[in-house]
Amino acid sequence: MAITTSASRLGTTAFSEVAPVELRPDWSRDDAQAVIRAVYRQVLGNDYIMRSERLTSAESLLCNGSITAREFVRAVAKSELYKNKFFYGNFQTRVIELNIKHLLGRAPYDESEVVYHLDLYENKGFEADIDSYIDSAEYTENFGDSIVPYYRGFASQPGQKTVGFTRMFQLYRGYANSDRSQIAGKTSRLAVELAQNGASAVVGPSGGSDGWAYRPSAQRNTPSKALGGSVAYGDVGKLYRVEIAAISKPGYPSVRRSSKAVIVPFEQLNNTLQQINRLGGKVASITPASLN
Repeated sequence: MAITTSASRLGTTAFSEVAPVELRPDWSRDDAQAVIRAVYRQVLGNDYIMRSERLTSAESLLCNGSITAREFVRAVAKSELYKNKFFYGNFQTRVIELNIKHLLGRAPYDESEVVYHLDLYENKGFEADIDSYIDSAEYTENFGDSIVPYYRGFASQPGQKTVGFTRMFQLYRGYANSDRSQIAGKTSRLAVELAQNGASAVVGPSGGSDGWAYRPSAQRNTPSKALGGSVAYGDVGKLYRVEIAAISKPGYPSVRRSSKAVIVPFEQLNNTLQQINRLGGKVASITPASLN
């Protein structure tokens, strides 16, 4: 059953209309391969994985029945592959957001949950924190030994908090998006909201709103005027506002990046997008320039 009439626009249809992947007692090798693919997709946040990065030993153990789907999830979550993608170089609060999303299939419910995992990591280490999710009563009740974790935050289930649904859209940016390619980068998406005990609005993924969904840059330096500051938004006609993130400035080292917004006529839109791509930038949104 669809969780909302806007499921297709919000990009949740793939989760609300597809049954969870499960390794049933009479499983075949094809079933095991399906579980392996589903675990990589879920636990690695839909990030691309090369053949050389695959956990071949753990895959073999699953395929010959030596470990369960739960233990394969544990192996992936504790691997150097997972650490390189999500642990090293990330803010710890962002790591916890992703751990909860990847392993429990939902968003954090309150700040105390994040504090608990911060304390556990500081005192017992990364692997103990991973075990705390996979060995929890919540994981056992929802996934057990045979079901691959999925985004149950998009479904109505007993014990879930309503605020978790809206917060999932702060972490989930579309079915084709990966957790390492989001405009907001390595910063926490929910730290402020959790500290204030607030509830965010649903922010549609790219392509789910008018134009593409906009996530502001950390600098929040979007200009208030267009065309070099000479024309206010209210004075323009058929122009488009393009939000750009992570663009390289000419003459700067590649590690220096900036975020900006530009106003361009429709006939120059294609050339502008090509130029952004050449400079290594990411388009955060394309929307008609407001006349109001």
